[in-house]
Amino acid sequence: MGLTNRKEKILQAVVDGYIENCQPVSSSEIKEHHLPALSSATIRNEMAALEEMGYLTQLHTSSGRVPTAEAYRLYVEKLMPRRKLTRQELKIVKRYFNKKVTEIDDLLKSTAKVISEITNLTSVAYVQNADDATIINIRIVRITDTTALIIIVTNLGVLKDTTVHIGSGVTDEYCDMASRFVTDAFGGHKISDINKPKAIVKQVKKEYERVFDTIIRILKNYSHEEMFSDIVLEGSAKILEQPEYSNLKKAKAMLEFLDAKEELVPVLQNSDDMNISFKIGKDNEIKDGMPECAIVTASYNIGGVTVGNAGVIGPIRMDYSKVVSILDYLSKTVQMLPAGESANSDADGEAPDGDDNSLNTEVDSAE
Repeated sequence: MGLTNRKEKILQAVVDGYIENCQPVSSSEIKEHHLPALSSATIRNEMAALEEMGYLTQLHTSSGRVPTAEAYRLYVEKLMPRRKLTRQELKIVKRYFNKKVTEIDDLLKSTAKVISEITNLTSVAYVQNADDATIINIRIVRITDTTALIIIVTNLGVLKDTTVHIGSGVTDEYCDMASRFVTDAFGGHKISDINKPKAIVKQVKKEYERVFDTIIRILKNYSHEEMFSDIVLEGSAKILEQPEYSNLKKAKAMLEFLDAKEELVPVLQNSDDMNISFKIGKDNEIKDGMPECAIVTASYNIGGVTVGNAGVIGPIRMDYSKVVSILDYLSKTVQMLPAGESANSDADGEAPDGDDNSLNTEVDSAE
């Protein structure tokens, strides 16, 4: 039995109603608010058929219907309405991105804060494996008589500024000379090249080894496959505001999952050719041992290179249209930043330089 246009409209009405109120949706509600031309009996028959097809379920015999995970998957693939960001939501984006953001870490942190504030859900972000980033420049700046600041710049932006202890007799001129030297040595190399640094380091004189050791440690940390410390969580407590997690056991399971950062990386990663990824399921459908939830993430690119993912974690009854709107808009905003573009553009809520009707998504079948 296929899904007719009428069944799709009824299913969309149930999902929209349940997302808004977190209450089972009845045939009378659908007739009153969505499809007044249909009789309640017709709507009830169609809802019964949708239940047989696995799209709806009843919590109690006399209650209305609630969507299943399969219904949410179909909703985000086909039925979900697209909407523009409101002026207030655009102001939130501008507040975080009008200031200059140079470090990749700060970029993802700002992105996570915006997502959480606009969606009122828990947001999450992590820095993509930066193996393919190319080193452009390394600056060594003397701060005190015994410390210097090392700044590593790549084609993706500033990786990290880190201090290093230096000899008391090191001068500014020495630091300038060392900067030129290490830039000549490391410049043009990808971070993945630094994982086996002997061919590079053996060319360096003894007096530069301490600086090189510090730089190699920074770069190795960025190329490590399990960068759990670079996962950013914002608004974790907002999970508790959702009715689905009013149950203490469910809330505890969700908070423990968010706290175990090593568990987050696999479910946050998108396929290379996907912009926005949906993972919707219950119990073991997304990943063994995961609590009931939905995860929607977007890839963030600079200069055509993916630098990380960010999105939301929440109940499968979330406002997907709102979540997709902010993720899609932020993805395009971040992509424009290195070119000097400002988040001030497109005040009417249009995604920057993009078709707001196009959505390249990945929806996990969770099978």
